[in-house]
Amino acid sequence: MTSSDDAHPRFADALRERGLDLLIGRVRRFPEATRTAAEAAAAVGCELSQICKSLIFAADGVPVLVLMDGASRVDVERVRAELGAAKVTRPKADVVREATGYAIGGVPPFGHATRTRVLADRSLLEHDVVWAAAGTPHSVFPIEPKELIAQAGGVLVDVRERTS
Repeated sequence: MTSSDDAHPRFADALRERGLDLLIGRVRRFPEATRTAAEAAAAVGCELSQICKSLIFAADGVPVLVLMDGASRVDVERVRAELGAAKVTRPKADVVREATGYAIGGVPPFGHATRTRVLADRSLLEHDVVWAAAGTPHSVFPIEPKELIAQAGGVLVDVRERTS
């Protein structure tokens, strides 16, 4: 049985505010952690690439959210070029929590404490449905990638690492 308690309360509120109440009932909570893409994919029973990672970077010190499929890594240089930033780094956990309102491992793709620029990698569009964190390290929810990107206010980009 799924309940609104399965999502972080702030994220459940964000879903309601966006008229996405239906998604609250689709949040799945697991006793084991789903804080990594591999853990989430194993718990859900989906492909690793069907997990949407919500990753915070600092572009010239300003937080930016990158949405990436779970099987890929973000190419920081491509993010830097996309943003026209001099430097892109991974911020400390307290910066992530301050910018989003959530702990690393449970950051959802939208419904954050502050508004940040959002880059969404095109790889997410390779699936009909992706799973993203619902505000806790134990909960995820399914959503169509185009809807996820629209709700996050994301710009579609190519920022994943190229494989040899």
